[in-house]
Amino acid sequence: MFTNMDTLLLSQQTEDVYRITKVTRKSSIGFNRIDVDPENTIPGSQIIQPIFDGPDTKADDRKMVAILLIQLPWVDFLNNILAEGEDGIIIVIDMACPTFLEDGNYAASQNLADTKRHTITVQLNGPDAVLLREADVHDPEYDNLVASHKFVDLGVDQAQLPEGSCVPIQTVRVYPSAEMEDSFQTNNDVVYTVVVVVIFVFTTLVFLLYDFSVGRRQRIVMERYSKQDRIVADVFPTAIRDRLYENQTKNMVNGDAADLVGDNRSLGLDNSFVRKASTMDGSAPLAELFPSVTVVFADLVGFTAWSSTREPHHVFILLETIYGAFDKLAYRHGVFKVETVGDCYVAAVGLPEPRDDHAVIACRFARECIKKLKDATLKLEVSLGPDTSDLELRTGMHSGQVTAGVLRGQRSRFQLFGDTMNTASRMESSGERSRIQISQTTADMLTEAGLARWIIPRSTKIDVKGKGGMQTYWVTRSNKSIQPKATNMKPEMETLDEGGEAEESSETSAEGDQDFMVVEGMNRIERLVEWNVEVLTSLLEQIVGSRRGVVNQIQNLSDAERRIGARTVLDEVTSIIPLKRFHPGELERRQSTGALDIGVGAKSQLRNYISTIASMYPDNAFHNFHHASHVTTSVKKLLSRIVLFDEENGFEDSIPTESVDIAALEGHSYGITSDPLTQFAVVFSAIIHDVDHPGVPNAQLVKENTRCAQIYKKSIAEQKSVDIAWEMLMEDGYADLRACIYQTEEDLRRFRQLVVNMVMATDIVDKELQTLRKARWETAFDSRAGTQDEGVESDDRKATIVIEHLMQASDVAHTMQHWYIYKKWNERFFMECYRAYREGRADSDPSTNWYKSEIGFFDHYIIPLAKKLQSCGVFGASSHEYLNYATANRDEWVREGEALVHQFLATFKGKNDHLTAPRDP
Repeated sequence: MFTNMDTLLLSQQTEDVYRITKVTRKSSIGFNRIDVDPENTIPGSQIIQPIFDGPDTKADDRKMVAILLIQLPWVDFLNNILAEGEDGIIIVIDMACPTFLEDGNYAASQNLADTKRHTITVQLNGPDAVLLREADVHDPEYDNLVASHKFVDLGVDQAQLPEGSCVPIQTVRVYPSAEMEDSFQTNNDVVYTVVVVVIFVFTTLVFLLYDFSVGRRQRIVMERYSKQDRIVADVFPTAIRDRLYENQTKNMVNGDAADLVGDNRSLGLDNSFVRKASTMDGSAPLAELFPSVTVVFADLVGFTAWSSTREPHHVFILLETIYGAFDKLAYRHGVFKVETVGDCYVAAVGLPEPRDDHAVIACRFARECIKKLKDATLKLEVSLGPDTSDLELRTGMHSGQVTAGVLRGQRSRFQLFGDTMNTASRMESSGERSRIQISQTTADMLTEAGLARWIIPRSTKIDVKGKGGMQTYWVTRSNKSIQPKATNMKPEMETLDEGGEAEESSETSAEGDQDFMVVEGMNRIERLVEWNVEVLTSLLEQIVGSRRGVVNQIQNLSDAERRIGARTVLDEVTSIIPLKRFHPGELERRQSTGALDIGVGAKSQLRNYISTIASMYPDNAFHNFHHASHVTTSVKKLLSRIVLFDEENGFEDSIPTESVDIAALEGHSYGITSDPLTQFAVVFSAIIHDVDHPGVPNAQLVKENTRCAQIYKKSIAEQKSVDIAWEMLMEDGYADLRACIYQTEEDLRRFRQLVVNMVMATDIVDKELQTLRKARWETAFDSRAGTQDEGVESDDRKATIVIEHLMQASDVAHTMQHWYIYKKWNERFFMECYRAYREGRADSDPSTNWYKSEIGFFDHYIIPLAKKLQSCGVFGASSHEYLNYATANRDEWVREGEALVHQFLATFKGKNDHLTAPRDP
C-alpha cells in the first residue's frame, strides 16, 4: 500500500510501528489484530516499509513520502502448507523485543512481556490452520523435539528507539503433538513382528512335531524290532536267527523257480510235484543234523489237578514263576530251551553249539530244576494256596542225534525231530516224581565222564513202543565231587557238584530272596496260615476302603457283642439275611478309592487269630486245617468268578469284578459282590467251619452222648465250631481286628448272621435243614413253584440261598474238581471214617458200602448241587466246570471205585497195624 503521509490514518498498533520506522527510517514490524469482520479480529503481524523520495538510498536527508504497510494474518498465512492427513503440528509464533547480552548478542526481552511480547499457538491439521490460543500452549513433553527459526529479524538498533519502544524479533517454533504422535503411532511393526514370530514358531513347531513324529515312529519301529528280536532270540538259537534275517533280506527272482519247474518237463517230472517240493520263499529250509545231543523232558506232576482248583491268573503266576526260574538256569548252564508243551518243559544240550559234555550239563540242569521247583512252590504256597508245594518234577533224558530246524509256516519255530525226542519223552512219562530217569545211552556218557556213581539202574525194565524192554537208570546225587574225564568242558562246568551248588548259592544270595528264607523255615500249616491271612487281609482292606468318605459314628458295641450268642447257633439260622445296599454313586466312589491298609495291629491280630484257629484243628485225615484251606480256595474261586450275564446277546463272560459296572453286577449277583463284608464272612466261615472237629459224624456224638451233644442236640460239630471261633474273636486281644470287620451294630449282626448260616450250611446230613434249604431254593429260583417274587427281600432271599450253596459246594469241592483231587480227598475221608470204625466209634465197616454210597452221593447230592450252581446264573463258567467235573468223576468212580476202595483199605492197614480190631456191636 502506498499512501501520502499527510493523509495516513493509522491504528494505535500501526502508529507505534510507524513511529519506530519514522525514527529509524528503516522497516519495522509489530503485532496487530486484523479485522475479519466488524466484530471479529485475528492476530497477525504488520510490517511497514518506508518509501523515500529519492533514488539515493544512502542519503540521510531523504524524505519519507510513503510507507508500504503489510498485514500478515498468521492463520491465513499457514493455511495450505500441509497435505491432507498430516495433522497435529503445533506452531508457536513468538514476537518479543530483544535485550543485549554481555557478549554483544541479544535475546528476547522478558521485561516488557505484558505490552511488548505477543505469542500465538496455531495447530496445522492438513491444509487447515487453527488458532489454539494467543499464548504458548504447546505440550512441554515434546520440548526436546522443537524446531525453532527466527522468522523476522530487521536488525534495528534498539538504542535509536524512543523509550518504551522496540522492534520485536519474530520466532517460529514447531512442535509435534499427541495427536500427531497418535497419527504416526502404528501397530503395523508389532503386527508384522508377531506375524513373523508366529510363522517362525509355527514352522518350528511343525518341524519339531515332524521330528518328534519321526523319532516316535523310529522308536516304535525300534521297540517293535527289539521285541521281535527278543522273541526270535527266545524261539530260535542265535545262529538260526542270523540265518533267518539273512534269508529275509534276499530278493529271490521268481523266474528262477519258474525256470527250474520248466526245465523238469524235459525230464518227464510232474510239475505239480516239483512245485510242492520247491521251497516256500526260494530259500533252502533251515535244518541241520546234530549227531550228539541230550534232550530233557521235565513235567509238572499234579499240575493239571492243581490248576482245576485255581483261578486262571493264579495258574499263569505259577507257570511264569517256575518256567522263568528254569529259563535262568538254562541260560546259566548253556542249555537251549526248545519249548513248553502244556506243563512240560523241553530243553536240549549240545545244540546249536555242539559240546561233548552235553549229558553232564543236562543232568546238572535237571537236578537244579528239581531243587528250584521245590523252592519256588514252597514260596508260592503262601500266595497261591494249599497243595502248591505238592507239585513235583518228573524228568526224563535221552542222548542221541536229532534233526533240528525251523519248520516254516504260521507260528514257525525251532523244532527238534527224531527218535531221541520220542525216547526222551518216554523216559519222562515212565519216570517217578522228583526223580531223573535216563536211558542207557545217556548213562554210558556219564560213565565215560567219570560220573558212574551218579547213576543207579532201575530195578525193572520199561516197555518202550517199537523198542521193547529198555534198561534205564536213575540219576542220584553224591556228596563228593568227581572230576569228569571230558577235556573240552567249559571251566565253570568242571566241578559238577560243588561248582553247581556254589553257583546256585551265589545266585540265591544275589537275588536277596529273604522272603524265601522265611518261607523255607515254615511247615505246611504255617504256610497255609500265611495264605489265609493274605486272603482275609485283602478282603478287610476292601471293607475299610468302602468306609472312606462315609461319616459313621463308631458305636460302642460291647453290649451288642455280649447279647449275641444268647441262643443256640442253630436257632439263629434264618432264611433271609438283609444285605447292605449301596446307591450307584457310592459304588462308583468305592471303585475309585479302592482298598485301604488295615494297619499293622489289625493284621498282627488276624495272623494270631488264624494261627490259633489252625492249632485248634485236630490231626484228622479229612476234617483238618488243610481241608479248611482247600474249602477256602474254592470259595475264593467262586466269588471271583461271578459274572455279568448279557441277556441281549445271550452269553456269559467271566469278568473280574473290579473291571465291570459294579451297579449292574450288584443286581445280577443279588448284592453279594457289592458288599465286601459279605465276601469276608463267607471266606471267614470256610476257615473256621470245622474247628475242633471230632473226626466222627454228629450222629455218633449223639450216640455217645458227649457233653457237646447234650448242649447242641443236633448239628453238633458245626455249632461248636461257630461258638469256639466267635468266642475267641470277641476276646480283648482282637479289638483292632473287630474294628476292621464292623463298626456298627447293623454290620455286626449281619456278619454274625452270615457266619451262622454259612457254617450251618455245611451240615448236609441233617434232613430237617436240607428240607428247609430246598424249600427256600424253590421259593427263590424255581419258576414252576409259582412262588417267585421281586424286590429287595427277594434279592436278599436269593443271595442268602446262593451263598449257602456256594459254601456247600466248596465244602465238597473235591468232588467237582479234577479226578486226582477227588481221589486224594476221598481217600482221606475214607481213612478218617475207617479209623473211627477201627477205634470203635462207628457201627459198620465203611469199606463194605463205600463204593455204592459214593455213587449215591453223586447222584442225590453232588450233581444236583452242581446243577443249582448253574441254574442260579451267578457263577458263569465255573458252574459248568463244576458240573462237568462232577459228572466225569462219577463216571470214573463207577469204573475204578471198587478197586480204589480195596487200595484205600490196604493203605490204611499198612500204616495202622497198631490199631486194634473194632469191637463187636
